[in-house]
Amino acid sequence: MDRLTSMAVFVKAVDLGSFAAAADALALSGPMVGKHVQFLEERLGVRLITRTTRRQSLTEFGRAYYERCRGILAEADAADALAADQLSEPRGKLRVSMPVHFGRRCVAPVLLAFAQRYPRLELDLSFNDRLVDLAEDDYDLSIRTGGLEDKAGVIARRIARQHMVVCAAPAYLAAHGYPRLIEELGTHQAIIYRRSGRIRPWLFPCAGSSPVEVTPPNRLRLDDLDAIADAAVLGMGLAWLPYWLVRERIQTGSLVRLLPDQPEYLYDAYALWLQTPHLPLKVRLAVDALAEALPGLMQYNA
Repeated sequence: MDRLTSMAVFVKAVDLGSFAAAADALALSGPMVGKHVQFLEERLGVRLITRTTRRQSLTEFGRAYYERCRGILAEADAADALAADQLSEPRGKLRVSMPVHFGRRCVAPVLLAFAQRYPRLELDLSFNDRLVDLAEDDYDLSIRTGGLEDKAGVIARRIARQHMVVCAAPAYLAAHGYPRLIEELGTHQAIIYRRSGRIRPWLFPCAGSSPVEVTPPNRLRLDDLDAIADAAVLGMGLAWLPYWLVRERIQTGSLVRLLPDQPEYLYDAYALWLQTPHLPLKVRLAVDALAEALPGLMQYNA
């Protein structure tokens, strides 16, 4: 008998609680299920299942062997699926949660192009700034920016680094002057990003230590990045925003990038998915597409 097949029959008998149930599920006869289990017991030289006319129960060794068999069978299935992936293309539904602005402006165009390339793929995209639970909310991928909490069972891959820049309208600078050092930001009005009741400080790299946190004086606090950029264009204060968001405004002159000698803080973006023995092809290729395309969108020359 084939050992792997016998392991699968043994696991099914344990999962379903009886040889008869395993026989029905596997389209085998009851005696054949017993022969597979007997084959393993004779090969191992130890009893796996104690059987009576009324019930069956795992021995102590049988329980440990059952857990190992489950792992071996899962790895075998993953290996088969990997081979199948090489001969197929992404298909089925891909559910992705992403922040509103970064998702709409950066992530969605890449995923839409990805879907055009693979017509058997379905996209289900959610634009929401809340943190989702991948398992409970049934998402294949979650795109997040900023710091991440270390969470068991979740894999994270960095897919982009956003350059954060301080900018302001020419009219504001003409009236209030140009800040040239981080320390001078405290003498200017700022438009601040606020989400979930929390004000987000501006961050600046500091060699050899944690980033410097700055919260300039502010009377405008918004939870929409585009609205912050629009308010900055109106001359209502300084703004600290991802370069990709204000690139066109800077290129047309409606905003001016400040502190050119100060290194920009790199605000990371990640793709997160649930840990699994075999990552579905649609998820793997989608993450690869994002990791390849997004860095170019973040650069000054994009």
